[in-house]
Amino acid sequence: MYPFIKKLFLFSILAVLACQPVAAQQNQSREDLQKAQKQLQKEIDDLNVTLDGIRKNKKQSLSQLAIVQRKIAKREQLVNNINHEVHRIDDDIFTKEIEENHLKKELDTLKQKYAQSLVFAYKNRSSYEYLNFLFSASDFNDAMKRMMYLKSYRQYRETQAQAIVKTEDLLQQTIGTLNYNKIAKNNALKTQSSQLQVLEQDKKEKDQVVKNLKDQENDVVAQLKKRERQRQDLSRAISAAIRREQEEYQRKERERIAKLNAAEKASAAESKNAVVTAPKIPTGSKIKSNDPVTGVAGTGSGAARPYSTFETTPEGKEMSINFENNKHRLPWPVAGGYVSHEFGIHIIPDTKLHEQNDGIFIATPVGTSVRCVADGDVISIIDMGESQAVLVQHGKYFTTYSNLSSININKGQKVSAGTILGKASVNLEGTGEVGFMVSDKNGFTDPVNWLKPR
Repeated sequence: MYPFIKKLFLFSILAVLACQPVAAQQNQSREDLQKAQKQLQKEIDDLNVTLDGIRKNKKQSLSQLAIVQRKIAKREQLVNNINHEVHRIDDDIFTKEIEENHLKKELDTLKQKYAQSLVFAYKNRSSYEYLNFLFSASDFNDAMKRMMYLKSYRQYRETQAQAIVKTEDLLQQTIGTLNYNKIAKNNALKTQSSQLQVLEQDKKEKDQVVKNLKDQENDVVAQLKKRERQRQDLSRAISAAIRREQEEYQRKERERIAKLNAAEKASAAESKNAVVTAPKIPTGSKIKSNDPVTGVAGTGSGAARPYSTFETTPEGKEMSINFENNKHRLPWPVAGGYVSHEFGIHIIPDTKLHEQNDGIFIATPVGTSVRCVADGDVISIIDMGESQAVLVQHGKYFTTYSNLSSININKGQKVSAGTILGKASVNLEGTGEVGFMVSDKNGFTDPVNWLKPR
């Protein structure tokens, strides 16, 4: 009887201790979910403040639509986050209910065994029966065993009492945690219900904005056409600047190869034992090489890389690699703000209107400092008429910062990550905005894939 109760008691203690790390992990996860909810709610509140500011001007429908769509996306994330929290609380409740039932059964068993031991002790309570039990032993060893048995039996009853007290405490703690989880679940469900109602309101607002866009289609079309002209003008200017830079790199490389050829010829003439001299590269010919890094046969080492004119120097190669290694970790060009226009082609809902963006546009207050995202060289400052743009080279990669009202750097200047390039200007709709693009020889890519998550 005694070994069974002892094992049961130890098992209950170990089971509770084993559950504690799991509970700690679940509580930590719930804290992470709640932290994410607060962050999402803050972003939604900031979007509402911006939206209130542009509702006064009916011509700002495109910005209003972008904000409402982003707010809906954030609200849906918030609802999903709360849903995850509810599921996690359900798991906690299920675990605690199992633990509660186990402790109740264990407590009933302990009380039953303890009652039996008390009845037995009561029936054998007299000193005569105690002595009779000892003196009825067959020999001295048997008597010692009987004494040890009586001593162990007294300890067993004490252990039973302690086990009952500890099990009752554990049961009360489990019930308390279970009640807390049920209250937390009810609160989460109420919050989720209210957020779903607000989400429906946001969707209705989006429908109203789209309707306004359709009613003002002529103004919106004119605005989209102007944005498209700006996009094409900036794209051509970027391509021209990169082409000029590439031609300059090729010219310098031809000069370097020519000097190498001349030096080898001079060395061969002096030694008079050269078998083969390095061939000249005709002016205007495309530089090819067995070495994909330097562009020169027999030089360079390391993993093979696709040939790029802009990596014919160690500095250019190093800049490229540094830029690549920081993918998904580059800092944002402005502090705060939100993406008002995303990369790619986007169709305005319920209309035939669409816009194309070679990068992203970040809504930010006018005059906000715009910073470079990586070490590089300023190869062009582009005048866009009402604003300016800065093109920075990072080896074979390029970043462009557009819609700047002022410029703080000069062409040809070396810049570092965090260098202030200029200030944010006003866009066509009268709000602050900065354009940011990332490109290479294959064209423009989504800058969000290079920037660190917010």
